[in-house]
Amino acid sequence: MQDTRLCFLRALPAASPGGASDDGFSAIKLTALGRPQFLLQFSDVLTKWRRFFHQMAAEQGKAGLDAMDTKLEVAALQESVARMGIASRKEIEDWFRAETLGVSGTLDLLDWNSLVDSRTELSKHLVVPNMQTGQLEPLLSGFTEEEEQQMRRMLQRMDVLAKKATKAGVRLMVDAEQTYFQPAISRLTLEMQRKFNVEKPLIFNTYQCYLRDAYDNVTLDLELARREGWCFGAKLVRGAYMAQERARAAEIGYEDPINPTYEATNAMYHRCLNYVLEELKNNGKAEVMVASHNEDTVRFTLRR
Repeated sequence: MQDTRLCFLRALPAASPGGASDDGFSAIKLTALGRPQFLLQFSDVLTKWRRFFHQMAAEQGKAGLDAMDTKLEVAALQESVARMGIASRKEIEDWFRAETLGVSGTLDLLDWNSLVDSRTELSKHLVVPNMQTGQLEPLLSGFTEEEEQQMRRMLQRMDVLAKKATKAGVRLMVDAEQTYFQPAISRLTLEMQRKFNVEKPLIFNTYQCYLRDAYDNVTLDLELARREGWCFGAKLVRGAYMAQERARAAEIGYEDPINPTYEATNAMYHRCLNYVLEELKNNGKAEVMVASHNEDTVRFTLRR
């Protein structure tokens, strides 16, 4: 791991002005900066929490909507949480109050995700239903002090790379990896974007458009950048792990995360690209890399 990090650091000057490029970037893989097992565990936590949101949305008759169009009614959510016996009514009302969630009376997925941003008193109470047993389980119970240290170390390593890249005038593109790592990778990348994408995009996240939830991931992250005031940077790819992802889904028994056809993947790529290009039209600081060899996509981009 130490050797890998040094390789990343040593590669930055080659992509800097005066090196191989006047507007360079360097790609990094987060599985090379920490233990993949930690990324797997962290991704599992984030996936369970997001799945719980959509379960609550289905209870409120809002299943099947795009992520940014899905808003939970807070009063109905409080009733559902109270019926589960998670906490007292007073505690529940304190969690979902106007100061933290606004005054709209609704809660979207970005609000929901913010509830696990830090180890607050609230996070200690967060539970999710186990779909197999039907029992409620603590969301963060599997996080030991070692996992906490893993997260801190990975963020520190990313921080070193980002500072070096800033000094060298090089952008960092965080590669996408398998879906069972990706939620954690994206979350850690967002933490770096919050810190370093202040004046311009330095850290780019990668979105795999062969995934069914690619559009939701792009729109959620872009909206978060708008709300928090940092610069959005994206690399759009089709994807690289289709056979492996489908085999794992069949083996373990969850829904195939890949779009069902080549045409559906094309449509997803162009939908995500169209959304990001609209942002670029209105926000001169946002950037996108169209990372595709596909001739139709290149033509589509040039037309847009």
